[in-house]
Amino acid sequence: MANLTLSPPVATLIFVAACLAGYRYRRAWKEEAPSWQLWLFGLIAVTCLLAVGFIPLT
Repeated sequence: MANLTLSPPVATLIFVAACLAGYRYRRAWKEEAPSWQLWLFGLIAVTCLLAVGFIPLT
């Protein structure tokens, strides 16, 4: 089994990507954008946050 860990700089970049995707999700929601944009930004944000939350740091 592979030893899957994140370094602190990589975890920080993933967290920043999650924040930006969450911001875009909220903006698309307020502007009543097409639903595919909500799904895209929402899934990016959720995936990034789950990765940072469940993959241990080195």
